[in-house]
Amino acid sequence: MPEFHPGNWVETAVDWLQTHLGWLFDAINTVLTGLYDGINMVLGGAEPLLLAGIFAVVAFWLRGLLAGVVGFAGFLLIDSFGLWDDAMSTLSLVLAAAVITVVLAVPTGIWVARSKSVSAAVRPVLDVMQTMPAFVYLIPGVMFFSVGTTPGLLATIIFSMPPGVRMTELGIRQVDSELVEAADAFGTSPKQTLTRVQFPLALPTIMAGINQVIMLALSMVVIAGMAGAPGLGERVYAAVTQVQIGLGVESGIAVVILAMYLDRMTGALNVRVSPLGRRAAAKATAMMGRMRFVRYKPGTVVALSGVLVLALAAGGLNLASSGSDAQAAAGTDVGKGKQLKMGYIPWDEGIATSYLWKEALEQRGYEPSLKQLDAGPLYTSLAQGQTDFQTDAWLPTTHQQYWDKYGSRMEKLGDWYGPTSLELSVPSYVKGIKSLADLKGQGKKFDGKIIGIESSAGEMKILKDKVLKEYGLEGEYKVVSSSTSSMLSELKRSIRQKEPVVVTLWSPHWAYNKYDLTKLKDPEGAFGKGEKLYNVGRKGFAEDNPVVAHWLKNFHLTEKQLTSLEDRIQSAPKGQEQQAVKEWLKARPGFLDKMVPVPGGNQKQGKGAGKTVNMGYFPWDEAIATTYLWQNILEDRGYKPKVKQLDPGPLYTALSQGQMDFQTDAWLPTTHEQYWRKYQDKLTDLGSWYGPTSLELSVPSYVKGVDSLADLKGKSELFGGKITGIESSAGEMKILKRVLKDYGLDKEYEVVSSSTSSMLSAVDKSVKQKKPIVATTWSPHWVYSKYPMKKLKDPKGSWGKGDRIHVTAKKGFKKEFPELHGWLKDFTMSEKDLGSLEAAIQKGGKGNEKESVRTWLDSRPGLEDKLAPVE
Repeated sequence: MPEFHPGNWVETAVDWLQTHLGWLFDAINTVLTGLYDGINMVLGGAEPLLLAGIFAVVAFWLRGLLAGVVGFAGFLLIDSFGLWDDAMSTLSLVLAAAVITVVLAVPTGIWVARSKSVSAAVRPVLDVMQTMPAFVYLIPGVMFFSVGTTPGLLATIIFSMPPGVRMTELGIRQVDSELVEAADAFGTSPKQTLTRVQFPLALPTIMAGINQVIMLALSMVVIAGMAGAPGLGERVYAAVTQVQIGLGVESGIAVVILAMYLDRMTGALNVRVSPLGRRAAAKATAMMGRMRFVRYKPGTVVALSGVLVLALAAGGLNLASSGSDAQAAAGTDVGKGKQLKMGYIPWDEGIATSYLWKEALEQRGYEPSLKQLDAGPLYTSLAQGQTDFQTDAWLPTTHQQYWDKYGSRMEKLGDWYGPTSLELSVPSYVKGIKSLADLKGQGKKFDGKIIGIESSAGEMKILKDKVLKEYGLEGEYKVVSSSTSSMLSELKRSIRQKEPVVVTLWSPHWAYNKYDLTKLKDPEGAFGKGEKLYNVGRKGFAEDNPVVAHWLKNFHLTEKQLTSLEDRIQSAPKGQEQQAVKEWLKARPGFLDKMVPVPGGNQKQGKGAGKTVNMGYFPWDEAIATTYLWQNILEDRGYKPKVKQLDPGPLYTALSQGQMDFQTDAWLPTTHEQYWRKYQDKLTDLGSWYGPTSLELSVPSYVKGVDSLADLKGKSELFGGKITGIESSAGEMKILKRVLKDYGLDKEYEVVSSSTSSMLSAVDKSVKQKKPIVATTWSPHWVYSKYPMKKLKDPKGSWGKGDRIHVTAKKGFKKEFPELHGWLKDFTMSEKDLGSLEAAIQKGGKGNEKESVRTWLDSRPGLEDKLAPVE
């Protein structure tokens, strides 16, 4: 039989729907999320004790005093587990899903009951909905709506709908046909027959169906935790993936309490709303005689009054406690309450670094939220912009499939650890075993076993298929597949009893911090090369959050730091990961300030604080950028800088006369040679901060096969025979004529003189339209930071040697400003930094230069302390 893969069609259909029906999915997302948020705001906002009281009153009204007491005790137990908020989130999901399901299922069931043809068409659909593995519903949900509440709700609605439809159909069909015929005989309309005869008599069966809808919804929202749905499902999933037995038991008990409460209440509600149920309950109570007080249930008005009193009390407490959340200290409140969404895969280093960043961001005034997901949903969420960043991307191998698929919609924020490694390890008390080669002939010592992890793990495959063969260990050792937790348990047991053991491990891992282990060397390189761990953000994250992006790009942990952090988290009670991080940071004073330095430097006053500094500049991009950079820095250090724009001649004259203190844009030894030769006896050269500069022609990087000036030969048609120039009076334009002759291009290309702004507009237009263009540019210039332009090489050196850009000052500057003299003498900038600073100023627009530089400087915490250090 030929292979048949309908799954490929489904993927194609999903892509088409995402492209053409995005508006519909946005509308569905808005409705589902809005309903959940509304319910959760009511349930999650109340004081637990009072809300538990409201649930108890409802139980008292529906089932009696004993049910009320037991229900109250059950909810108190959930609160004592510290799972109240998660339980309310789960209850909100169940109620939201149940409301929508009932609204859809009951009318559908009635329609199906009244038409055999519709019933025949709907039945197989219900069969598919009910028998399809629940996990499958999460896939399209995540693809269409990313991770979070909506895919969980959608999967829950689909999964729980069949019993609602089937039981409604069954109830309607079971109504005695003679009763229906009698109603028809008396002239009752079909609508009245349904509402006055069939529906009341079918109500017990319909309510049983609603009960099943709620129970299935509760079971599904737990599974939906895998796709990021909040609540107890998320807790249960975390407990399973991280082998947290205690958390799993507590979360499971909380789910059971919710299930029992919802089951009993919906069952009792049937008695309250059904005429047959009320009649049966009254008859049972009457038969109890004097013991009827045991079955006492308050009237609806009494129960409603109790609920209202407790609800008003809960609302009053909420108002009284609002606004009491702790804020970051004013000096460190960088985020000012900005929300950031983080995701993590439940791997040790992912857990450790995610909670570390959550704590760090909170201390800097942000409001980060953290969600556990599997790798697939996490990368999908990043690509769709629903998650801001994650810290545990293993590249270029482990997570390469996700990067290949979503790389264009994500951005790397720097690697913070690496290389990783796979290895076998033994306790350090096992002597004579230092490498994999040393294991040969030592099988009896280890009972011929290597304790492995999950058989599906990549490391296990490499170990069996390659490592054992490479070192001749096949037949002597048996690899015992188990689980990570079982491997660690066996390692712990062996170390306690001082027994030899070989285990599969990897770096980084907290076991190396907790136990004294020897990593066995791999001289043959059988385990292969390691990877690096990256921070990865959604597309545009760095632009939206420049300060956090800078922190992430400069974040690094040593193996000792990471494993000690993982060990601290492992040793902490379950659910106390962030508290463990706080204790770890407390033992390392200064670590947090280095990890997330506050923008603007340490704001210490310089020795020259209070002094007025006169700065001059001429309107060249690099001069504007560096002048406003130093204006911001000097203000932070307590100086009083004054900035004035001048042409080169007047500026050099003012410096020589002592009217200006310094300027940052002296091009030497060529461009400004005339001024230097005239005034050098009255000036101070503080050294160059950039160079060499260069003149060049450049083309967009998407123009292939043109990498040097020589490559332009014979390709004039590609560029319309034109080279887009700047002002005809510019020195570069005069030199360009010589350059074209040297490369034989003078008769093939026409140089179009315009202006610098016109040249840049032409570049902007061509890049947006993906058209070829040759433009006259120079370095440094922000055009290389804003656009994908490549400089054409000049193998003949026709452009000549470039200048260097110097800081020049008035005579006696060092004596008057000794501290500032030292800062400027050590000042340097890379082409990348200067280009990005110039681009930031261009983006900020005219008149906002100082503010644009401030934003750029704030996005590089620590730079100011480097440029202007204060003891």
